[in-house]
Amino acid sequence: MFKVARSIYQSVSHKSVLFYSTENSAVQGKLKELVNKNKVVVFMKGVPEQPMCGFSNAVCQILRMHGAPYEAHNVLEDESIRQGIKEYSDWPTIPQIYIGGEFVGGCDIMIQMHQSGDLIEELEKVGIKSKLVEEEGDTNKEKETK
Repeated sequence: MFKVARSIYQSVSHKSVLFYSTENSAVQGKLKELVNKNKVVVFMKGVPEQPMCGFSNAVCQILRMHGAPYEAHNVLEDESIRQGIKEYSDWPTIPQIYIGGEFVGGCDIMIQMHQSGDLIEELEKVGIKSKLVEEEGDTNKEKETK
């Protein structure tokens, strides 16, 4: 009896692992496609017009200040995306930001990059000129004409 039960368990568990890994591979492939689809991609809770957490809101505000166009994905709509993105990046929290197909980090990293000016450089690498650079340039021109 034990031998038969063990054989059935191994067969079922093997199929479950196969099913999970096939499903997981499909999610990872979808995530790779989403991450590389646009220059800036954000996986967040909610949508830019209505973020569902303060961290997602902060990321949206930073990108808005820079005038950076981005594609947002609401992880609350799809549990496989919510869990899959954490595995894809090996980063446990949401939001997650990708620039040029590369994982940048979460909210704290974005705040640091914004404050240090590194975000301007990262955006420039993918061909996005920050509005903050333009505003700074306009302020300098005003000073020169006075």
